[in-house]
Amino acid sequence: MPDIELVERAPTVEEYRHLRRAVGWNELTPEGTAVGLGNALYSVVLEVDGAAVGCGRVVGDGGVYFYLQDVVVLPEYQGTRLGARIMDALMGYLGRAATPGAFVGLMAAEGVERFYDRYGFERRPDDRPGMFRIW
Repeated sequence: MPDIELVERAPTVEEYRHLRRAVGWNELTPEGTAVGLGNALYSVVLEVDGAAVGCGRVVGDGGVYFYLQDVVVLPEYQGTRLGARIMDALMGYLGRAATPGAFVGLMAAEGVERFYDRYGFERRPDDRPGMFRIW
């Protein structure tokens, strides 16, 4: 496997849109994407030779609510623990930024909830989608 570097930065609009397309997520406008990426509390990008192969973000109000967003890895790199590298970085940020009692949520793609179990997230009831943990 090539050398993969985790960089604390937001993905570019082009990188982000490419990652989303690669995993079949819906298309977003470049304008909205630029605003959203710029408003994240924390972002990381996994790079191979300077090219983004994965990313993850924390969004929210920075005090009471935090949401893990866009934890994504290109299909050809999935199953190589890169998602765990992204999550470890996001959880490290939360360890520095979240105060006791803060709500941390996420929306897991179908079938990957177990991946988030190891980070202390619990599935919400069927009438309230997503996963959460209280910091």
